[in-house]
Amino acid sequence: MRIAVAGGTGLVGRMVVDAARERGHEAVVLARSEGVDLTTGAGLVERLAGVDAVIDTTNVATQKRAEAEAFFGGVTRTLLAVEAAAGVGHHVALSIVGIDDVDSGYYAGKRLQERLTADGPVPWTVLRATQFHEFAEQVLSFVTVGPFSLVPRMLSQPVAAREVAEALVVLAEGDPVGRAPELAGPDRLQMVDLARRLSRARGLGRRVVPVRLPGAAGKAMRSGALTPTGDGPRGRVTFDEWLTAR
Repeated sequence: MRIAVAGGTGLVGRMVVDAARERGHEAVVLARSEGVDLTTGAGLVERLAGVDAVIDTTNVATQKRAEAEAFFGGVTRTLLAVEAAAGVGHHVALSIVGIDDVDSGYYAGKRLQERLTADGPVPWTVLRATQFHEFAEQVLSFVTVGPFSLVPRMLSQPVAAREVAEALVVLAEGDPVGRAPELAGPDRLQMVDLARRLSRARGLGRRVVPVRLPGAAGKAMRSGALTPTGDGPRGRVTFDEWLTAR
């Protein structure tokens, strides 16, 4: 198969490209470094020639609703329009477990992405996954004061990003299924504990300060709204195994 990866130079995108090639597919990277602007569509027509499936792993670093919706909405509309014209038969999008129950600006953008995908002209699959093991390192830099990192209290079920990438490729190989079963890691863990363990293992010297985020969103995160509520595939790599391997 010829599989295009939107955001193929990002954290998950790079792993999707590697997984696709390891499974014998031709991987086409859709990114600015490859001459493609997914916000405007420049260069996209040429890159999608002969593509069977597109995997969308694009991302933006913002918590502002308007910015998140503008990015995810714009990229999704552009991708789907060009895919339909190019005859692409399958659009696979990566999303996040629990975004319906936690009201944040970023999650509003992901919800819009899902709606546009479902209502779009290309047969589709959406895979919701939990936070990656790598998220523990990211939260250490969200809010810092000197050596202190303010980390939100949240219950998570983290999964290895590589396993998410492999799952996306397997889904792209098959027929469109709409909403795929949610993918999560093997264990339910507190993000504060994960951040502390990562800081110690990496010798980062960060002192983690737990923070209770206010409002309904904070309460939902603490209660496990970002973890799956039903059955579904579970990753094999534990956080400790991932940490040791890294």
